[in-house]
Amino acid sequence: MVKYITKRIGISILTVLVLVTVVFILVRLMPGDPFNDPKMTPTVRANLNAYYGLDKPVIQQYATYLGNLLRGNFGYSMIYPNQTVNNLLASSFPYSLDLGIRALVLSLSLGLVFGIISALNRGNKIDLFFVIVAVIGTSVPDFIMGAILQYFFAVKWGLLPIAQYYGFAHTILPSIALGFYTMASISRIMRASMLEVVQQDYIKTARSKGLSNFRITWKHQIRNAILPVVTVLGPTVAAVLTGTFVIESIFAIPGMGKYYVESVQNYDYSMILGTTVFYGTFLVLANMVVDIFYGIVDPRIRIAGK
Repeated sequence: MVKYITKRIGISILTVLVLVTVVFILVRLMPGDPFNDPKMTPTVRANLNAYYGLDKPVIQQYATYLGNLLRGNFGYSMIYPNQTVNNLLASSFPYSLDLGIRALVLSLSLGLVFGIISALNRGNKIDLFFVIVAVIGTSVPDFIMGAILQYFFAVKWGLLPIAQYYGFAHTILPSIALGFYTMASISRIMRASMLEVVQQDYIKTARSKGLSNFRITWKHQIRNAILPVVTVLGPTVAAVLTGTFVIESIFAIPGMGKYYVESVQNYDYSMILGTTVFYGTFLVLANMVVDIFYGIVDPRIRIAGK
């Protein structure tokens, strides 16, 4: 088990290093520069380039950035005066994290429940209803879902706030909009997995022993059917958290999405690198934790991964 965990940690560190390198190169290849204001004098532009180290060779810039990154320093923003990227991330990430966690909890819990209920009622109207919900959820983009929820629940019926993020009522619509696709995907995976497990020999053996349907479902079907869901938890977390960028814009949430969009529009190299590397590292860690957890749940995985 120690070897399996060590290998996963090593792969994660290498992945983050590759991510930093690729993003750094892509940012430097972007057309334009952060100081292309026509009103700016050549002297001021030269001073700004020197201040941010953009006048140095790219290799030296990369080495400097990597050194600062190892110390947890993302540098200063190029469009927010006297603001470090660390401070901007610290003030905005709690909103994105809160929204992501709410959407993730909602999608996981409802997705598992819907998938189980659908599989246990295969072929009847209940199954058909949840299948339709899953198809709609996987077909409609989250920004369209957000607009639909805003129109009906906020504009037309006036039941919930249309935007902002000040209290529990403000979190309901964006959480549903962000988590609806994930909920539908998990529901489909869980339903398919439950239907596959029910055909296994150990389920038939349990029935022949006279075990109750509840015990068979809970102890054998769900326990084994949930493994594929655990497998996709890493990408699921990634999809939910990166999806906050769009939802935050629609619902005017002061999260990281605002800074990310503005940094791309204004060529804020430091902010683009900071938000991308921060999110990328967060998601790599999430995948690593899922891999380790999956290895604990299913010993076959860690044996094969040695």
